[in-house]
Amino acid sequence: MSVFTFDPDPPRVSSPWHPSESHGPEPPAGKPSAAGESLQSGLLSDYGVTRLEPEPQNGPTEYKLHLLLRPRKTYKSMTTSNPAKAVSAGWAPPSPSPQARQARLEHLTTQLLWRLQQSIPYHAASTAAKLVIPKLHSESIPMNGHVEIGKLVPGLEASRGALYEIGVADDGSLVGLTSDELDESLATLRVMAASLGCHMRILRKVIVGECEPADDADENDLTRYSGNGVVRTQQLLVAEALVTPGLDGKNGTTGRTTSTPGASTGQTTSGARPDAKQVPLTQDQLRVTLTGPTTSGKSTLLGTLCMGSLDNGQGKNRITLLKHRHELASGVTSSVAQELVGYKHNSIFSYAHRGIESWIDIHDFTRDGRLVHLLDSAGHPRYRRTTLRGIVGWAPHWTMLCIAADGTDSSAESNATASTLGSTPLVDQVSDLAQAHLDLCLSLDLPLAIVITKMDLASRPTLQRTLTKVLSKIKGARRVPTILKPDNTVEDCLTEIPEKDVNSVRDVIGLIQAADRLQKIVPIVLTSAVKGTGIGLMHALLQSLPLPPTPTSHDYTGPALNPEQPSCLFHIEEHFSLPALYASLTPNAAQSSELGTVIAGHLRFGSLSVGDKVLVGPFESDEDLALRGTSPDDRSSPGGYGLSMSHPSSTELSRIAMRNAVSASAIKGEWHNARIVSIHNLRLPVQTLQAGQVGSIGVVFDLTKEEDPDSPFEARTPSVPKPRKGMVLAIPSKHMVDTGLSLQAASGLTASFTTLDVSRLSSGLYVTIYVASVRSAARVLRVSRVLKQHERSGNEMENNEDDVFNLDDHMEADAADAKEVLMGDVEVQLELLTNREWVELGSRIVILEGAGLDCLVGKVVEIVD
Repeated sequence: MSVFTFDPDPPRVSSPWHPSESHGPEPPAGKPSAAGESLQSGLLSDYGVTRLEPEPQNGPTEYKLHLLLRPRKTYKSMTTSNPAKAVSAGWAPPSPSPQARQARLEHLTTQLLWRLQQSIPYHAASTAAKLVIPKLHSESIPMNGHVEIGKLVPGLEASRGALYEIGVADDGSLVGLTSDELDESLATLRVMAASLGCHMRILRKVIVGECEPADDADENDLTRYSGNGVVRTQQLLVAEALVTPGLDGKNGTTGRTTSTPGASTGQTTSGARPDAKQVPLTQDQLRVTLTGPTTSGKSTLLGTLCMGSLDNGQGKNRITLLKHRHELASGVTSSVAQELVGYKHNSIFSYAHRGIESWIDIHDFTRDGRLVHLLDSAGHPRYRRTTLRGIVGWAPHWTMLCIAADGTDSSAESNATASTLGSTPLVDQVSDLAQAHLDLCLSLDLPLAIVITKMDLASRPTLQRTLTKVLSKIKGARRVPTILKPDNTVEDCLTEIPEKDVNSVRDVIGLIQAADRLQKIVPIVLTSAVKGTGIGLMHALLQSLPLPPTPTSHDYTGPALNPEQPSCLFHIEEHFSLPALYASLTPNAAQSSELGTVIAGHLRFGSLSVGDKVLVGPFESDEDLALRGTSPDDRSSPGGYGLSMSHPSSTELSRIAMRNAVSASAIKGEWHNARIVSIHNLRLPVQTLQAGQVGSIGVVFDLTKEEDPDSPFEARTPSVPKPRKGMVLAIPSKHMVDTGLSLQAASGLTASFTTLDVSRLSSGLYVTIYVASVRSAARVLRVSRVLKQHERSGNEMENNEDDVFNLDDHMEADAADAKEVLMGDVEVQLELLTNREWVELGSRIVILEGAGLDCLVGKVVEIVD
């Protein structure tokens, strides 16, 4: 998505009958129409206008003289226009054939789609799905027939709708239609909207004049007398109709399947939400994080993969990935950049493809293929929390560690970068950043691939030293390295994966699939973003890497019932100030836009659909916020100091934290009800998000007004809660609903570690923990060792308790137990600071203390509410 295709404030759907109103066209209460809509009827004099503003060329408002699929009737006279001009201005062939009627319906439907897309902030260059135009089976569309709502066209979920002014010329003249012509035009519009998966609602009908028909008398004729005798007239009306995406299931069919005699869309749907399981165009979505030292060429490699062009050796390809001005100035990535590449039948769909301008186009071209979501994380120790966000928070399926072949990721180079950033010489504590990143990936037990970059700058001895270090580390972790050797072919611009690279990768993929787990085999690829060496192998590997099993709610704890486990869990990694403006499911869209927000992250397990009622939290209570005087966004976290290069000492960190630290147990965790109004999967609007997928979700909070019976003032609407990183969006399980259980908000936890290197942890020490999307400061309360499961049983102890003759045996057993304690797991009890968090039992936890990337990786075994 670029600034040229995203409009943060798209044209509003505003009625030309009330140009001074800034909100959408919500008519006042009036009489119900035949379809059940509440519409406003009246005379033209009630509005104080004689014509409307001319039709805007762009925007979601369309003027139409009529939407008839047949010629208009002829009239002797019209009070609003010249009869000949009113008829000829429309579409009036002498004898329309079925093909001509079908062609006009297709043209009108395409025009409606374009108007609906005008109120979407993001405009895609291509249509994600082929339109299903209704097939006409009769000369006219029945006026009283119910219409099936078809499948919503992808991309229209974010549309605010489109306004149709029927009976109005392009210049704003109010020409009008007779009652039967207007009803037929509205019926055509309803069929057009239904074929796009939308609803049509009549907002107003206005009498603008009279006409004298030229044919025989009609039951709608009005009789008046003039000097020439009796004159038969009919009223001329204009109508305003609103077409909106069908997300709420209100199609006027009272919840049952109906059919349209005059037209069929080829869809079989009911009156419920149309196609509530509309999912991304491809389910094969691989999420990969690129990590490594700050000078290893991660961003340049990612730019080469997604741009399809070679680098100039000066970092040309990485410029488009940098978000901040200081990143451009220093050349150091400090945030998580995201890109998308598609694959299908060895074809590469990136920005090098002439038909691709955005992620939406990549979705369209990759249909039924594979999408690879690539995340570029920071490499400098100063931004290590960004590094951990990329490899822990976003839960990648695979991690690719980039290591420079020429050795520029050594401590000397990193010290030079550190001086550029103006930090203290903390990098001296890390002898080799590449080894530190490799140790981190191996400790986290991630599915791993190694990418050796900058092959064009490496000498043979340097490359051998680099590979020797990498191979020894991988083998020491009981993994099997496999090197993919590239040829010397220079690939200038890749749009297809070379067959030789596909064959080379196929053997490695076979080894990975044959292993007992994905972590066993570690592919190693040698690349150069300047010469194109190994880029084809990278694309072949990304196209073929196996996906892990679909995550479930029992992955960490097994099939045993966890009473506090929800049925669906979404981790929040990002939150945006952009409100959820497209609240189509809420009764009052104007108020809903003020109560909505947009969050982004990944779906841990379960599925989410538009319209689902969810819980978001845990938030701090209003009482806690009032006592502390600041919001969570404005308040600094004690753990944040431990991530900066300016605070190398853990003693200093503890001193800073003790001044501001507040135990999370003193804070009340609250959960707020909300409703999902929009879902985007990798920027593609969808209606359902599946487990393991990344998405952004628009939610509208369900907040009740605070009423004081003793106050004479109107009830006050509470402030909109502000989600933060680390919160979750969840749907409670049936067991929780039946038993009245609430989602937990942890104030502390106990983690188990198998490593013996816990000497630096002691009671009272302040650390930073990472659990899924949670990053929180914590205080160590207790460090203890536990026996392994195969310790002596209690019965054996009782049998030997009174046997004094077995004293020597007891002494030997006690010595064995002491040795067993030393070999046992380590349990660390932690108290969270600043905020309560939702922590999943059995999830992986990372503890950082001090500087560098050295960490402890364990498992959450107990949660303190």
